[in-house]
Amino acid sequence: MATLGPTFMTLADWALLQDKDGKIPDVINLLSQTNEILDDMMWTASNDGTMGYKTIVATGLPQAYWRMINQGVPRSKATRAMITETCGHMETFSDVDEMLLDFSENAKAVRLVEALSFLEAMNQQMAETLFYNNTGLIQTSAPLSAGPAAFMGLSPRYPSVLTTTAQTANNVIDAGGTASTNTSIWLIMFGPMSVHGFFPKTSKAGFQQIDLGKVNVVDGNSNPMLVWREQFKWDAGLVVKDWRFAVRVANIDVTQLSGGTPPNLINLMIRAIHRLPIQPRRAGNVYTSGQSGERQLEMGRAAFYCNRAVSTWLDIQALNKQNVLLKMDEFDGKPVTTFRGIPIRTCDQLLNTEARVV
Repeated sequence: MATLGPTFMTLADWALLQDKDGKIPDVINLLSQTNEILDDMMWTASNDGTMGYKTIVATGLPQAYWRMINQGVPRSKATRAMITETCGHMETFSDVDEMLLDFSENAKAVRLVEALSFLEAMNQQMAETLFYNNTGLIQTSAPLSAGPAAFMGLSPRYPSVLTTTAQTANNVIDAGGTASTNTSIWLIMFGPMSVHGFFPKTSKAGFQQIDLGKVNVVDGNSNPMLVWREQFKWDAGLVVKDWRFAVRVANIDVTQLSGGTPPNLINLMIRAIHRLPIQPRRAGNVYTSGQSGERQLEMGRAAFYCNRAVSTWLDIQALNKQNVLLKMDEFDGKPVTTFRGIPIRTCDQLLNTEARVV
């Protein structure tokens, strides 16, 4: 049996969820965040066993030769490499003393309020992992599921502006910030052949909430008691099939956005669009590498991702009539700022304290 610990809902916690009539009052979640990248990501099942995803990428083209009569040419071939992405398993439990729920007129509502807090926490942790987790680093503090237990995030895949350090540096744009008060704007085209998430074949996609019913636990004195337990879990991995379909605008000094010499966000976003090998139809004129007309290849759905500090200033600039490409539009039936038809999405897990990317 489990041991009762400080993570159980207490009588004080329960009392906060009761009004004078014994009903559940409205709970204001001051810790809630907006991380719209989780709404946009495409997901698919793993293709390598249960927890992995294999991708074969071209690493070299065959060599062609000019030939003369009575003269042969060397043999040649394309070269390829296999990359295997790993999936992470995020999990937690909620235990509520049976007696506390017996005191409530609406036990289901009490458990629902608690479950919504777990959902918010796991959403935030998933977004943080997506942007920043490095599987090569051992995490020494919370969250315990980060590091090698989770999947490789985006920032460690785009860690430098130097092509001698990483090939992905071709898609990292330096906005000029030199301190540790930086943030990034990401342009990502989610699609089956570009960037997407994955989950194990034997698992379900997305957040799972499982009611385990009453279970036995023991308190600090090893005495038994009954609690209502819920399990929350989320199996997820990230596949970057083609690194060219993600662009990082790094080193945006947020302290300069409201004064000083702020970076030109519009110019930086234009440069980001032109780093994509295939641009969204409304964003530019590079659609495909070979097809034309109705057969033009659509590689996915693109969006810019930034935190509130950046999105605030982009909204302000959108009101400037001279910025005809930055405007208020509709995306999925909701008002949203767009640039060249590409939606600008808010992600609170993008930090304002990123170290300089060099």
